[in-house]
Amino acid sequence: MYGDDATVRRILTELGDTWAVVGLSSNRSRPAYGVAEVLQRFGKRIVPVHPKAETVHGEQGYASLADIPFDVDVVDVFLNADLAGAVADEAVAKGAKAVWFQLGVVDEAAYERTRAAGLDMVMDRCPAIEINALR
Repeated sequence: MYGDDATVRRILTELGDTWAVVGLSSNRSRPAYGVAEVLQRFGKRIVPVHPKAETVHGEQGYASLADIPFDVDVVDVFLNADLAGAVADEAVAKGAKAVWFQLGVVDEAAYERTRAAGLDMVMDRCPAIEINALR
């Protein structure tokens, strides 16, 4: 298990409410779209990160984490595992407090690097499922 229940709870309730959602576009059929909507419903500010830099759920999008002109608390990654590790490294460089890899996304080396840099991290879990379970 990559991220115990206490870590999940801390990320969702204590580390801040600005979530960069990497891979979020205006494509309603993609999981990132629905998860971002749930996070927003629970009071999180979502920041779409996608090469198209589209506005999604009323929030301005950015092409990369580095392009976001303000701090982000959590980086939620909806990319294949072979791309996710680089995003975790970018999250560390950006000064995020936590990284969350979605269901099916596992990169053990990225997990070790991110934790060694002092960030909380969860892999292979969905914050939309977990935030509903906190009720």
